[in-house]
Amino acid sequence: MKKRILEILIVGVAIGSAVGIVVNEVNSPAKIGDSQEKLFSVRRGEGAFEIAANLEKEKLVKNQLFFDAAVIFLNSVKHLQAGDYYLSSEMTPLGIAKKLIRGDVVKQTVTIPEGWNLKEIDSYLNVRGLFKRQQFLTAASRDYSAEFGFLKDKPARAGLEGYLFPDTYELENGGTAEDLIANMLKNLGDKLTPELRTEIEKQKKTIFEIITMASLIEEEVKTLEEKKLVSGILWKRLRVGMRLQVDATIIYALGTKPDRVTYEQTKIDSPYNTYRYAGLPPGPIANPGLDSIVAAIYPTDSLYWYYLSTPAGQTLFSRTLEEHNIKKVKYLNL
Repeated sequence: MKKRILEILIVGVAIGSAVGIVVNEVNSPAKIGDSQEKLFSVRRGEGAFEIAANLEKEKLVKNQLFFDAAVIFLNSVKHLQAGDYYLSSEMTPLGIAKKLIRGDVVKQTVTIPEGWNLKEIDSYLNVRGLFKRQQFLTAASRDYSAEFGFLKDKPARAGLEGYLFPDTYELENGGTAEDLIANMLKNLGDKLTPELRTEIEKQKKTIFEIITMASLIEEEVKTLEEKKLVSGILWKRLRVGMRLQVDATIIYALGTKPDRVTYEQTKIDSPYNTYRYAGLPPGPIANPGLDSIVAAIYPTDSLYWYYLSTPAGQTLFSRTLEEHNIKKVKYLNL
């Protein structure tokens, strides 16, 4: 009997010792003092044991068994997330496991300014090295209306110009252009609150019309007060059948950004030429921010019919064409 108890005690001590070793190892780094981070990729479909083997191969853990033990201890064998991670040999197997479980992947910050159009965004993302040229434009040509209901009143011929909300986004390393576009569309959907959507319906307008008008306003003036005044002028012109005569639509049609739109350029034959064709252009000319969208929905009524921007950035409003022309001569030498 005493012999049997002794054997049990010996086995218990051995197990306890083994457990103690494992606990110690899952909390010990592969190499103390080596804080140099390296990029480690977890591919979709890889299991915990395969990931552990790759960690040992990259010398991020001393033995793959210690990472396996950490994952089992955390009860998260099936919760390791795919993606790219920055890891170092100074991290413990337990620390690495927790990072992979959280999905703390490498992300890049992308800031899209208000007023950029699709081509400008595509060029920026290419310069940043995130996507090849045209890759973002190709992704933007997809139909996303099934995922985002506010796109359903958009004509089939119109793309996503105007709908990609300008903001700062985090893109996972290896993330796709479609991922970024989905985040931008979701952001716009969140900004179009039930209150704003109800007001648009109340005015018997469509979201497409509002976004199109907002894109014109975005390119024309800067402050919310000015945006609301310009919105009032443009909606008023539409109601009476007057041409909008927005310089920004000429610039969009030209595909360049001249210092000033010339008289000859206002004669170009483009459906976006609001000097030549009445009504709103075929679609948005830029991606507007929230102030421009709000201004398009809540215009300020005024006696003004005309406005111009001076080289100093000041916006001047006029009630009559004669008053407007006098200001053009005085401030623009036209």
